[in-house]
Amino acid sequence: MKRRLWIAAVASAASLMMAHGVAHADQVEDIQKKGELVVGVLGTDEPMSFIDPKTRELVGYDVDLGKAVAAKLGVKPVFKQITIAARIPELQQGHIDLLAASLTHSKEREAQIDFSLTTFVTGTKVLVRANSGIKDVPELAGKRVVTAKGSSMEVNMRNAVPSANIITFDTSPQAFVALQQGKAVGYVNEDASLARSLNQIGDKRSEYKILPTNLAVEPLALGIKKGEANLKKVVDETLRELEASGKAEALYEHWFGQQSALKMPKREFKIDTDKID
Repeated sequence: MKRRLWIAAVASAASLMMAHGVAHADQVEDIQKKGELVVGVLGTDEPMSFIDPKTRELVGYDVDLGKAVAAKLGVKPVFKQITIAARIPELQQGHIDLLAASLTHSKEREAQIDFSLTTFVTGTKVLVRANSGIKDVPELAGKRVVTAKGSSMEVNMRNAVPSANIITFDTSPQAFVALQQGKAVGYVNEDASLARSLNQIGDKRSEYKILPTNLAVEPLALGIKKGEANLKKVVDETLRELEASGKAEALYEHWFGQQSALKMPKREFKIDTDKID
């Protein structure tokens, strides 16, 4: 009888510890113990994350942010390529420690994961052939449009034109190829990615145009497993230090600014908040 009572007491204490997080290992400690930070990246979304054709290594804006967080933790960064649709499941299941994968911070996703300070702000637009006769987004009603599976672009397009026939692919480059092959009228992506796609096709860029309507203004952020407050603190501290030192702006200029292939306008955002509208 006494043994049963003792076992019950131990079980009860263990339950209380679990409920208050005492038995939950701190992710920061786990990362430092294993000596590496596993960062999930797309690897197909230049200049956010892509494979350098010369070195065959993953590089890009998101990659540099992941490296900065790893340095702050005093560990080695390890980058794992994942698909857009697998981003959140990979984080939730513990296969990666941090998401740096062109991830839009949305209210819907806040129920699934936590987010860092906003690291980038972009718009969502539609690319069509210049001779398509399409002048703006509403004219895509009933038309075939391609984009990446599980992305915010897919959601934004469905909201903007519910009757559009949206076809999704595992990666954005696959969707762009479908547009080039005439399998769709429009291709939806973030404005920076569209600019990059047009740069890649050289002289043929004049055969395409970006429609004027912005489907959405999207804040991008790093993704953190739900409830990992200590890791979020480290990530946000890293980002604030990059902003305060001027390194964040330098990263933007390197990957997106006038010295880059994209030649985008000067940065109009700062890395200083995790609040979204």
